[in-house]
Amino acid sequence: MVNPNRGAVGFQSSEFEQKYDRPSKSQLKREMTALQELGEELVSQPKDRVMRVPMPEDVREVILDCQKIKDHEGRRRQLQFVGKKMRSLEDDEVAAIQRVLDGWKGASKSETAAMHALERQRENLLANDQALTDLKAQHPEIDIQQLRTLIRNARKEQAENKPPKAYREIFQILKQLQGQPTTSTEEQHGEADED
Repeated sequence: MVNPNRGAVGFQSSEFEQKYDRPSKSQLKREMTALQELGEELVSQPKDRVMRVPMPEDVREVILDCQKIKDHEGRRRQLQFVGKKMRSLEDDEVAAIQRVLDGWKGASKSETAAMHALERQRENLLANDQALTDLKAQHPEIDIQQLRTLIRNARKEQAENKPPKAYREIFQILKQLQGQPTTSTEEQHGEADED
């Protein structure tokens, strides 16, 4: 049952709440955990990538040391130390590291999508003869005879369960075409003569 006199006493319920001018313990813990995870993400990256991340040398050394440790418990302790070092960074340093990691994620997603598109194009070439004509229209500089031979060989490899040598070569040709969409016919023939 609702009390009709509630709130009529002359004070509001928020008057007795304590006012804090610092973050709560929970907020601090969330921030520490986020920095710990950022450090773990850096540890999982290859060494050459870690070297390109803008960060103080002492933090980089700790991360590189952690990458060398294989023992489970030793690695766990080193990861804790990485987290401690990450907490010593300024906000702008943490933001710079996060931007670099986000850039890598975006780049790797786009690279993966590009590879999948090339794989679909290769499958289309093997399944449909019209796809080769379309490819020739898009890239007049390609050696159509070589590509026809590779497609025929790839189909034969698939039928006989042989290693996919021609199948891979088709992918490499498509990859080159994607990387150099505006090469002239003379440059392409010059490269073919060098091979």
